[in-house]
Amino acid sequence: MYGAPLSNKAKKIMLLGSGELGKEVVIEAQRLGIETIAVDRYANAPAMQVAHRSHVINMLDGEQLRALIEQEQPDLIVPEIEAIATPVLVELEKEGYRVIPTATASRLTMDREGIRRLASETLELRTAKYAFANSLEELHAAVAEIGTPCVIKPIMSSSGKGQSVCRTPENVEQSWNIAMEGGRAKNARVIVEEFIHFESEITLLTVRSISGTTYCEPIGHIQKDGDYIESWQPHAMTEQQIQDAQHMAKTITDALGGFGLYGVELFLTKEGVYFSEVSPRPHDTGMVTMATQDLSEFALHARAILGLPITGVRLLTPGASYTLKADREQVNYTISGLADALSVPNTQVRVFGKPETKVGRRMAVALSSGSTVEEARDLAKQAASKLTLQYE
Repeated sequence: MYGAPLSNKAKKIMLLGSGELGKEVVIEAQRLGIETIAVDRYANAPAMQVAHRSHVINMLDGEQLRALIEQEQPDLIVPEIEAIATPVLVELEKEGYRVIPTATASRLTMDREGIRRLASETLELRTAKYAFANSLEELHAAVAEIGTPCVIKPIMSSSGKGQSVCRTPENVEQSWNIAMEGGRAKNARVIVEEFIHFESEITLLTVRSISGTTYCEPIGHIQKDGDYIESWQPHAMTEQQIQDAQHMAKTITDALGGFGLYGVELFLTKEGVYFSEVSPRPHDTGMVTMATQDLSEFALHARAILGLPITGVRLLTPGASYTLKADREQVNYTISGLADALSVPNTQVRVFGKPETKVGRRMAVALSSGSTVEEARDLAKQAASKLTLQYE
């Protein structure tokens, strides 16, 4: 089921999570005449700077979350991060509120255990071998079962926080500590995954709308410490890989249902395509679509959740993105080098306007186009290298 059309009904949306991706969603929604409310755990988040109004609450506190939603009465509730009291969203959906794409999809995809069991055990998609652990002792046993190297992640986190590669049994305790520090929720459970020796990893942006299911051209990306630093579109794939990837993406998104854009992460290996993760919202690697497509992932998401038609997606040019990240925690900072970055041909820059820096936090991104992916990647990297964080 794709759901009922919303284009004549939705007038007000509430974003739960207001980072740089949410900011672009707000802008696209406002272009379609929608009232926007941005919510996050800290003040002056990027989407708050452009929304009609904003609220600061602890979104893991179910009572606070319910009270705010009942106060604002949004037509659509749009989760944009993982750290949300999703059981409350399930309750509210039963009471008649519309959660994007659905409350169940939000709950499952914000829980690595739920989505992995759905993909592997219910839908029988090809995934890495996996196990779960609730304690350091259980983690030792799980690593022994899966083998090293393996990847260890908190059940709930975002942007690679808490993720590490455990290369030997002696690294288990270190990986456990990293997971405990990086998890978004007060949950000691972790997932241990077989280390897949992939040739490349991609994001297949998959849109479920009143028009059916639409796919963007595949996006290649490079991660460091579990978080992306560079992405490009299109990523070269064989026809068989494309068919397998689209089949996996449609299978998992059909199971989750609703309207909206999903970011489906996949591994390309010599043995075939592996499912990795799925996010029921715009994906960080998809920021490149602001430079490559006629409709960015944010425009596609806004159209889809509002029940508006999507007749297709055109790739206008190869393109790439490259991020600027902070290396320390600081309240007072500036980003310099903007003029130099914008002197690079075919380049745009998005400065996110986050109120403070943290180690590894994305603060800006360079977006470049080119006649080839290789040219675009080189230009984006050049532009990003000219941006500098100045700490005061």
